[in-house]
Amino acid sequence: MKTVFFALVLTAGTYLAAAQQITAAGASFPAPIYQKWFGDYHKAHSDVQINYQSIGSGAGIQQLTSGTVDFGASDMPMTDEQVSKIKVHTLHFPTVLGAVVPTYNIPGAPAELKFSGETLAGIFLGRIKKWNDPALAKDNPGVKLPAEDIIVVHRSDGSGTTFVWTDFLSKVSPEWKSKVGANTSVSWPAGLGGAQNDGVAGAVKQTPNSIGYVELIYAVRNKMPYGAVKNAAGNFVKADLASVSEAAAGAAQNMPADFRVSIANAPGKNAYPISSFTWLLIPTQIPDAKKAAAIKAFLQWMLTEGQGEVSALDYAPLPKEVVSKEMRQIAEVK
Repeated sequence: MKTVFFALVLTAGTYLAAAQQITAAGASFPAPIYQKWFGDYHKAHSDVQINYQSIGSGAGIQQLTSGTVDFGASDMPMTDEQVSKIKVHTLHFPTVLGAVVPTYNIPGAPAELKFSGETLAGIFLGRIKKWNDPALAKDNPGVKLPAEDIIVVHRSDGSGTTFVWTDFLSKVSPEWKSKVGANTSVSWPAGLGGAQNDGVAGAVKQTPNSIGYVELIYAVRNKMPYGAVKNAAGNFVKADLASVSEAAAGAAQNMPADFRVSIANAPGKNAYPISSFTWLLIPTQIPDAKKAAAIKAFLQWMLTEGQGEVSALDYAPLPKEVVSKEMRQIAEVK
């Protein structure tokens, strides 16, 4: 029996060593779907193992730039400056659509509040300090809110979720745009920091009278209330698959060739205004031919079978027009 056992261990060890190891790092916004995808792909293709570190978009871009990962992931399209720092030309591959939502912990308050962009900007600027502020009362007529201090929670790490949030605020608030702007990391005028979506969700859940921003799935998974946000058409819309998909509809028709696009505050009667594509960042030149073939095969799977898995995790699948363009782009990876 011992001989058989050792033989099995040796066989398993040899088998695992033979699997193609691929490393990736970046955005926490899509981490739940990426972890599912990479796990499911390994089950179907046991010779490929993709190891993903959810460390934030900023850190993912840094690791890609330094060459310590095979590909990166970001919720913010790389800037021209960031692209120029990477030795090998890198492509953006949209993967899914997601939403960033305002989540809050107000004892005794309704499960759903409404927020205009101007109100959210005022809160995160530290100008709106109380939950019963007139701006919040205007957004929520008839709702009794407490005369308690608002505790703001934001990301402490370089984050694509922060970019999506601040990109929206910059589009709806001139004051926010001039004082803070849009980026993966900003100089926050007010609030407490939490690491990654999990950290912000945890801080809000544990802190009465707090408000933060997280990717939709983190609010859903943690059973946290999240608000409806006023869109470009003047309607208060709550994030769901349909409202996120509507936000992407216009961009899908006019997608730039490099896929770098913002859909924050997109037009559409029922478009959720804090929506975004999220991207894998794939070098066009991968020295290891087997690794390049494995990555290309995964991209094809992601854009076909993989899209069928996203809705269950509260992401919206890519528009068909975008998928078609991406399938053609895969040929650029060598």
